[in-house]
Amino acid sequence: MERRLIVMRHAQARQPEPGQTDHQRPLSDLGRRQASEIAQRLSELGWTPDLVVSSDAERTRQTWEAMKPNFDPSPEAIWRDDLYLAGVDAAMGILTALDDHIGSVLILGHNPGWQAVISYLAGQRERLTPANAALLQTAADTWAETAGSQGFQLTKVLRPRSL
Repeated sequence: MERRLIVMRHAQARQPEPGQTDHQRPLSDLGRRQASEIAQRLSELGWTPDLVVSSDAERTRQTWEAMKPNFDPSPEAIWRDDLYLAGVDAAMGILTALDDHIGSVLILGHNPGWQAVISYLAGQRERLTPANAALLQTAADTWAETAGSQGFQLTKVLRPRSL
């Protein structure tokens, strides 16, 4: 079975206000537009996720909220505090826990961890700026098989400026 993984960095966030933690930073107006544009392009390409697993930071939540209207049906989103500034180990934990009926998953998080995930899975270095989405695929039979391998192919990186 073909399995698709979308590794996406949150869209452009505002600078923190006094007393606000990094975790609480909201999206900028530009970030909302970026998220919507990327979701629209994912939909056009047929890369609608079956499931979204995301950091619970405010900017990742708002990125998904701006993306969600572009998908029909809108996939379920799971918010995880352990994905805040996470990397390869956390992403591998997500993949091994996925139900095998899921064909496509979007993991939404932060750098530098998400760049490391792409490098680990696809064997390629790729820079992710805000709202970039890396499209990876593999022919693995189960998600558990994908977590221990570097058998993903990086198909494309969507960037708001290039849409």
